[in-house]
Amino acid sequence: MNVEPEPPVGTTVAPPGPRPAPPAAEASVGELLTRLSTQTSRLVRDEMQLAQNEIRDSVRHAVKGAGLISAAGVVAFLAAATLVAAAVAGLSEVLPVWAAALIIGAVLLAGAGIAAMLSRREAERATPAVPQTKASVRRDFNELKGATHARHVTR
Repeated sequence: MNVEPEPPVGTTVAPPGPRPAPPAAEASVGELLTRLSTQTSRLVRDEMQLAQNEIRDSVRHAVKGAGLISAAGVVAFLAAATLVAAAVAGLSEVLPVWAAALIIGAVLLAGAGIAAMLSRREAERATPAVPQTKASVRRDFNELKGATHARHVTR
């Protein structure tokens, strides 16, 4: 039977499993390249997730704006139909009928104007670019550039 000897009292034994990575100064080139690959993959994944979230928010605002502009179009159509009815009523009746239709048409046009203004505001909030992702990638790039520059200066 093969039994490992007990370590001396007061010493610690590393648990079984993967060893923690040595500091960069002691790491081999292979370990450094493995770290670089892992960290780069994680960084790219994180940046892609951030871009995806920003685009999702932008699309949500664009869709909301498109829905509001569609509502404005429907309301404007109804207003035009009412104004046409007012013109017809004005030709065939006395003042009160077409005046009432004209007032309703004006109210519908005011509603269309409000919907159009809301739609415009939502459309302006839909940014095509991904500003947070761009800023994050720029910071990452500058940090890598600074680390590379510092490494060349210290040599």
